[in-house]
Amino acid sequence: MSALNVLAEGAAGVSLPMPAWAYGVIALAVFGVLGFVVYSFRDVYHRNSAEPPASDGNEQGA
Repeated sequence: MSALNVLAEGAAGVSLPMPAWAYGVIALAVFGVLGFVVYSFRDVYHRNSAEPPASDGNEQGA
């Protein structure tokens, strides 16, 4: 037997602890929660910075 046959026979007996689609659902849920956390911290820098955010140059007094 070649080494490839031995490795193929060894891998055939491995079974997943849950269905394959469940891994995708878990990954989407984790990324969704992380996306919500990132979204909830938007504009925190501008609220806590010492100087106001930069303007776009359309002010009358400048």
